[in-house]
Amino acid sequence: MALTLEDRARVARGLMRYWSRFWTVIAISKAELLAAVGATDDWVEDNAASYNAALPQAARSNLSLGQKTLLLCVVAIARVSISALRQFLGEVD
Repeated sequence: MALTLEDRARVARGLMRYWSRFWTVIAISKAELLAAVGATDDWVEDNAASYNAALPQAARSNLSLGQKTLLLCVVAIARVSISALRQFLGEVD
């Protein structure tokens, strides 16, 4: 289910805080970041069926929508860095 406008704003604010702690330069404005959050949320919504179809049958049939979404998020975070994944999940070894 797509995020509400309020939740999109929460995500953007959270990213601004996170990035200000860990990255020195963020080269987009708050409005541009909010638009990027919205575009990302729209993309996830628009491509949910394709993602679900790409999953192995066992995952497609037995994981809930929330579990599938978390799986996507965890893999995406791991692509940033395993250190970031540890911050999110705790121990991952």
